[in-house]
Amino acid sequence: MNDSPTNAAEFTVSEISGALKRTVEDAFGNVRVRGEISGYRGPHSSGHAYFALKDERARLEAVIWRGTFARLKIRPEEGMEVIAQGRLTTYPGSSKYQIVIDSLEPAGAGALMALLEERRRKLAAEGLFDDQRKKRLPYLPRVIGVVTSPTGAVIRDILHRIADRYPLHVIVWPVRVQGETTGAEVASAVAGFNALPPDGAIARPDLIIVARGGGSLEDLWGFNDEDAVRAVAASDIPVISAVGHETDWTLIDHAADTRAPTPTGAAELAVPVRAELEATLASLSARLSGAVSRNGERKRQALRAAARALPSVDQLLGLPRRRFDEAASRLSRGLSVNVENKKLRLGGLRLAPATLERRLGEARRHVSRAATRLPAAHQNVLRDHRARLAAPVARLRPEPLAARLGGARDMLANAGRRADRAIAASGEGRRRTLAQATRLLETISYKSVLARGFALVTDAKGLPVKRAADLGAGDQVALQFADAAANAVIVGGDGAAERKPRKVAEKPVPAGQGSLF
Repeated sequence: MNDSPTNAAEFTVSEISGALKRTVEDAFGNVRVRGEISGYRGPHSSGHAYFALKDERARLEAVIWRGTFARLKIRPEEGMEVIAQGRLTTYPGSSKYQIVIDSLEPAGAGALMALLEERRRKLAAEGLFDDQRKKRLPYLPRVIGVVTSPTGAVIRDILHRIADRYPLHVIVWPVRVQGETTGAEVASAVAGFNALPPDGAIARPDLIIVARGGGSLEDLWGFNDEDAVRAVAASDIPVISAVGHETDWTLIDHAADTRAPTPTGAAELAVPVRAELEATLASLSARLSGAVSRNGERKRQALRAAARALPSVDQLLGLPRRRFDEAASRLSRGLSVNVENKKLRLGGLRLAPATLERRLGEARRHVSRAATRLPAAHQNVLRDHRARLAAPVARLRPEPLAARLGGARDMLANAGRRADRAIAASGEGRRRTLAQATRLLETISYKSVLARGFALVTDAKGLPVKRAADLGAGDQVALQFADAAANAVIVGGDGAAERKPRKVAEKPVPAGQGSLF
């Protein structure tokens, strides 16, 4: 045993660990490490992710802090080959070194990612990824077409999920989901489903699911094939893309009408849950019944309220009945009053012979004046027509107007004849009116009464005597018979009495002017 003193410095464990940490961080401050993810179980409850990168001969611990993990474009998965960029450091608590990852990308992403990005920009410029061209998924499809490998776990997951949710007919178009022929086979499958006739022996799907499990970028490269993307974009049948896991993106995902995070998620998007549909239908049926019942009750309440607000028949007809009764009572009185008024008006009419003779004389004079003015008026009318025709005739040549002049003469002659007829008709009408007035005068004249054996008694002044009491003994009267008149003297009688002579009131004579009588 060597007990001799040494010149080596003495360090504590923490000092050695700190020195190693600084040395490693200074020497490997920024490195890129390629390896396969191992031991990944997802992010820790703290949000940090812990796993390891390994290859065939070594293993390197790795950590992704919570803030960096949220910014990663891809999520780490077990078995994924990646290129991690970060810095090396040590963990003194277990004397381990590890890489703190700042960014993560799939291995081989250099050329493949550049090609993928170029192809994505090209297809996007053609409008294959536009949201306007995407179709809505059918709510209750009858047939679903699945483009996937018939032997993988993907088809079993899809069928199992569809059977649990809403069993229906599923048609599987088998394709290789990895390899060089994947893109061509997927394009042929999508085009084949669209080519099926709607009423053919094989039912045409209402929905297409393109599905594959997870994998690396190289494994999923067939779903970035340009032909496959164009076939999906040109499909008349709605397409759901379910390629890889939630973090895996391919160009088919952009061209499809809907992207599902997993194949199982695609089955859930494709069909609803039958039990939920039945429950919804039952709920809607109950709501409908309740709504119909409530609406009927509300209508009945409104009808009852309206009926209470409406007046009764007696209230509606009470006022018209009263008006009718009042009008009926006034009608009889009105008729009686109207008859009395007519009687009074008729009794007040006085048709005196002198008045009729005066009107008859005025009518005769009017007819005479019209008869005397008629020839002159006729001549004036003819003269006016000749004057109006003289100027046009003077401007016209006689040769072409001979026929028109003859027609004008005929018209003039016709006008003359019509004027004669009009004059004759007017005179005849006047004569008829005069004859009617004469007959009326004769009818109401007292002379027709005298012809029946009566006599008209007048006093000495020529006034008619209406009552015997107006005469006294010795009064002279004149008796007018139908053929002649005779004078008589009143001798006496039952109605005769002594009467004082009546005085005739003389009208006062204005001063300065003598009386004419």
